[in-house]
Amino acid sequence: MEPRISIITLGVTDFGRSLRFYRDGLGWPTGANEQSEIAFFNTTGTRFAIYPLGKLVEDISPDWPRTRSGFSGITLAHNVRTREEVAGVLEAARVAGAVILKAAQDAFWGGHSGYFADPDGYCWEVAFAPQFQFAEDGSLIIG
Repeated sequence: MEPRISIITLGVTDFGRSLRFYRDGLGWPTGANEQSEIAFFNTTGTRFAIYPLGKLVEDISPDWPRTRSGFSGITLAHNVRTREEVAGVLEAARVAGAVILKAAQDAFWGGHSGYFADPDGYCWEVAFAPQFQFAEDGSLIIG
């Protein structure tokens, strides 16, 4: 298996609300609308999608639990180019409907970061890591 993640899909409880959060609130480009079955967002590198939670669970297995609760043990990260951008992205997410879980602050690992939860409670880290660089296309270079 090649070491690649092609698409990250979040199961959402209210498709329209989540579409508006990511498309209108965060400004992520997509051709999807409220009547779409799934929304794919044009992000750099890995693609991002939202899909109704019940339909996603049905696709995985009809025996899988159909609800989410609490912290799943997974975070998604959005890295930025400057320390100052962390607070700005967190504020944009808050205005779009996110809950700020951790305000922008210096991190133990030498960077600057904060966390928000999207309308379905998925946790996103917004981080500046001085040791990371970005390629011309905006993808993250690590190591």
